[in-house]
Amino acid sequence: MARDRAAQPEAKPLRLFIAVDVPDDVQSALEAAIAPFRVRVPAARWTRRSGWHMTLKFLGSTWPRLVDEIKSAMAAAATEAAAFRSALTEVGVFANPARSRVIWVGLADPEKRFAAIARRLDELLEDFYVPEKRELTPHLTLARINPPRDIREFAPELLDLSVSSREFPVDSLVLYRSHLSPRGATYEALERFRLGG
Repeated sequence: MARDRAAQPEAKPLRLFIAVDVPDDVQSALEAAIAPFRVRVPAARWTRRSGWHMTLKFLGSTWPRLVDEIKSAMAAAATEAAAFRSALTEVGVFANPARSRVIWVGLADPEKRFAAIARRLDELLEDFYVPEKRELTPHLTLARINPPRDIREFAPELLDLSVSSREFPVDSLVLYRSHLSPRGATYEALERFRLGG
């Protein structure tokens, strides 16, 4: 007797997020600029270049049955938003220099376009995911520090480092799947949605 398909266990959840890519040449220049600092901050876990995405919405552990809903929301948000330009700006830390737990580099967004897309994704996906309460700070995460340390003790000039890049187009949203392993996360682009349709 055939098994009832409805009784089969659901496939394992996927770890997903929605992001914007940064061009390779911009990443290369950033990588060279921060290289001297990688050995100077105790307890810092530096991210790999393959993880330098501007994350608009972290979805986390997601059942496969929701992937089509996510893609529909991304398609709608992308169609409603026009392409624009951004650039790397400066190095910063969360929460503050005295208690640095994340080192990041900012992305230019004077008209708050990244935040508007993130809000729209929150609205479109609110039946499945809790909307973000904080305003989005466009950035790439460079390192995490645990426990938090005063960055000025080890690399005070990091916060004055010139990392300004050329302007680059922001013209698509990408649905990424992250694969976790003891060697770190790897990222798989599942689908892209062009801004402006």
